[in-house]
Amino acid sequence: MGKKNRIPIKSESDIQKMRVAGEVASNVLQRVAAATKVGVTTKEIDDYAGELIKEYGARSAFLGYRGFPAFTCISVNEEVVHGIGGPRVINDGDIVSIDVGVQKNGWIGDNALTVPVGNISQEAKDLMIATEQALFESISFARAGESLADLCGATEEHVQKLGYTVVRDLVGHGVGKNLHEEPAVPNYRPKGKQPILKAGMVLAIEPMINQGVGEVICLEDQWTIVTKDGKLSAHFEHTVHVTDGEPEVLTMRPRLSF
Repeated sequence: MGKKNRIPIKSESDIQKMRVAGEVASNVLQRVAAATKVGVTTKEIDDYAGELIKEYGARSAFLGYRGFPAFTCISVNEEVVHGIGGPRVINDGDIVSIDVGVQKNGWIGDNALTVPVGNISQEAKDLMIATEQALFESISFARAGESLADLCGATEEHVQKLGYTVVRDLVGHGVGKNLHEEPAVPNYRPKGKQPILKAGMVLAIEPMINQGVGEVICLEDQWTIVTKDGKLSAHFEHTVHVTDGEPEVLTMRPRLSF
């Protein structure tokens, strides 16, 4: 790899700051998820997230990023990622993917989950369970000496056998002082020679898994990505510190319970 594309290695001091940012991002996400109920609008959810981010003395890592106009990304049902809060009302049976990125003391914490609202279908539950498990399948490879290719491939290998597809047009990424750093972290095994992971790398691993086809399209707002066939999509993400031993999830939260 050329010097320009080198994957940043964080010092222990850097990681300590990222732990703080990760904890804030996780707390905001969990509180916003708890407030995502039937009858609220996606704008109300986003506004609440903005208040919480301020309460924690942080700022949104998304607002203004390449012109993005909201504090968080809120994507409902067939929306995959990058949904913008607006007048859409959350209904019983919706699944709502919420992506929260914060900057705290110059460092980023980035995480996402998909929230079940009211009485969701068994198909939606199955998709969410598979997507979150795929995230942890990939996290298990976030150790020094493992190949990035194996980490990426673990997501697709898990969901493919369950009949789901990965979104190939969007990928996870390294994260640190910048929201998007090297390396790209696709949810499928990338071709070509891939780097071996080293302690101190930090990755935002984020499976985006579709019920139907993997193809997606971008709406007229130039941000919201939806499934091409209108079927459901789920999204889960953690910021993960690569170590010599157990991977360290910097945005840890309780897992789904159905």
